Amino acid sequence: MLRTSTHIRTIVLQPTPFCNIRCRYCYLPSRDDTSRMSLQTIGATFRRVFESPYAGEQITVIWHAGEPMVLPVSYYEAAFELIESLRPAEVMIRHSFQTNGTLLTREWCELIRKWGVSIGVSVDGPQQLHDANRVTRSGKGTFDLAMRGIRLLQSEDIPFHVISVLSNASLEKPEELHAFYLEAGIVDVCFNVEESEGDHVSELMQQERAQVGERFHHFLQRFWKLSRQAPGINFIREIDGLIPRIFRPAEADTGNDQVEPLAMLNVDCKGNVGSFSPELLGYRNERYNDFLIGNVHRHSLKQMLHSTAMKAMVDDIQAGVEACRQECGYFSICGGGAPVNKLSENGTFASTQTSFCNLVQITPADLILSAFEHLDPTAVIAAQHNQTTAYAGHYR
Repeated sequence: MLRTSTHIRTIVLQPTPFCNIRCRYCYLPSRDDTSRMSLQTIGATFRRVFESPYAGEQITVIWHAGEPMVLPVSYYEAAFELIESLRPAEVMIRHSFQTNGTLLTREWCELIRKWGVSIGVSVDGPQQLHDANRVTRSGKGTFDLAMRGIRLLQSEDIPFHVISVLSNASLEKPEELHAFYLEAGIVDVCFNVEESEGDHVSELMQQERAQVGERFHHFLQRFWKLSRQAPGINFIREIDGLIPRIFRPAEADTGNDQVEPLAMLNVDCKGNVGSFSPELLGYRNERYNDFLIGNVHRHSLKQMLHSTAMKAMVDDIQAGVEACRQECGYFSICGGGAPVNKLSENGTFASTQTSFCNLVQITPADLILSAFEHLDPTAVIAAQHNQTTAYAGHYR
């Protein structure tokens, strides 16, 4: 049976749907909307969480959706102070931004340092690969702006990771990407393979699933080998993030927050709340009431947990998880997959393997297991202590 999480571990907040650039592979439906989350909504969100029995001891707050840094530093200073004033002493809060890096300034660096914010920057590799998709609203490449932001973080000695979206072209260029990261001094790397989601149709995902998996396997194998041969890359999420999940005690919890009700609480700028995969927030679906389980201004978390939409989603997600448990030899690694991908690729939560599973879980796991006899045992221990807050799904 799908267990109901009694611990909210991640809160994804949408300070604004608006983004200052227009990536060609963006799936977000409201990226032109300049609405912003009010301090009243932020306060209502955390009052609901902290007054409930569901708050975990450690909660990561991810500010994400459009580009969070289009709002001023003063907005986050006020938001962080408000959350801190409401936080119970026994709860630890860590803030995280995923940004395109184009708006970073020294003032942002001061806020990041003051509050210990985790930072991820989206950059797709060398300029010709990055500028092919990550463009301004007028169609110009954003590489120079993103790299200016990265160099600023480095000059301020602020740790960060990068997320690179792998397109049809970049899957053929592991050497070029590796050389780029080394030259740029980027040490923590995460990859997202471009997908078809929302109104975006990926050229890559029009190929056969097995072919894409084979290409990603070759890319990751080559990139990992280069990283072992030439010091400089400290963390590859697809490898180092998965090693602790493979080499763990048999009794350890699989821990898939995307299939546990309320483990991930996702709140849009108007206070509407979803759970499970954050990407569902903003999607439209008749069966699941647009995936919304309530609103922080009108409903308690207990009411949200027992809402009609939550029940419908739990029933179907549970069916999918149980099918994965019965059918998939990799279940102990992922714990039932990503609901948003099951729905997008298979048309229902009550389904099993997806291209996303194959790329994010199966391909790296096979690669790690095939290299097992050559792995340095200390690499497993290091991976367990060198985690990134980068979400393993679609954050860009």
